[in-house]
Amino acid sequence: MLHAQSFPSTAAPPRRASPRAGFALPIVVAALGASLLVTAWLLHRAGLHVALWSRSNLPFALAGVCLFGLRSGMVLRRWRHADGLRDGAGYYAVFTLIALTGAVASYPLAALTQGYADATLHRADVALGFDWLGWYRTVAAHRPLQWLGVAAYESIYLTPALLLGWFAAHGQRIAAHRFLASFWLAAVLTLALFTQMPAIGPLSYLWRGAVDYMPVSETWQSNLIPALRARTVHVIDLGALRGLVSAPSFHAAAGTLYLRTIWRTPPLRRLGWLVAAMLLATPVEGTHYLTDMLIGAVVALVAAQIVDACLPEVRT
Repeated sequence: MLHAQSFPSTAAPPRRASPRAGFALPIVVAALGASLLVTAWLLHRAGLHVALWSRSNLPFALAGVCLFGLRSGMVLRRWRHADGLRDGAGYYAVFTLIALTGAVASYPLAALTQGYADATLHRADVALGFDWLGWYRTVAAHRPLQWLGVAAYESIYLTPALLLGWFAAHGQRIAAHRFLASFWLAAVLTLALFTQMPAIGPLSYLWRGAVDYMPVSETWQSNLIPALRARTVHVIDLGALRGLVSAPSFHAAAGTLYLRTIWRTPPLRRLGWLVAAMLLATPVEGTHYLTDMLIGAVVALVAAQIVDACLPEVRT
């Protein structure tokens, strides 16, 4: 069990100790608002719209109502955990909106792309000595590796939930705001680079014949991107979003940000094993080239450095 008191030098400061503690969050919210406007424009340009009233959106609506209730103070004000609940609700709401906006934006961006970068990405993998097919065959031949890989790959949302929950519980607003700002910027940079290197992924590009093992991400790029380009897809269902971004790997970008944040927060360093497992599962379960992942890691580091440079108030 993790205990903050085991690390006296990183003990949570008293709440409201710094007048600048909440300085970064309005900037992140404003940036997110701008992203929503740009996404709406991209959807219009690509002839797409979001099915807001789909039944599959109900979980998002219920979560939104709960988070709004907590954030607006609909909890016992005198309860000692009230501040943490309000902060956590805000963090989770912003993180979820960033993730959803990025996933939705990938659809119109994919529709506006041309060609594929798989040949270049594969050549880069060969130059690095990475055998994707060998990695895939190993996983396909061992069911335990498949179970572990799926669980680790899906932890992309578990790790930030734990991070943001810990920040909220310990009053670490500065660290939470910095993390959210870096996550948003990494998503923006990933999508921008995606337009320059769309890909169908190594499973669709390299494998021939019947698929021995279908990873979590399946082969949606090879089917959905051509349909989006042909304008035969017009509706996006939030409850059935598919991963379209092969390069850069956003799992790798997110994992790099998680590790960076965990390293700066000693009580949470044990979570590093969970992130490492996610990254190991990403080539197969995410059908990513190693080159995708390296580019994603660089994107995350650049985003974090920009946030530190532009928002010095959020440095710890």
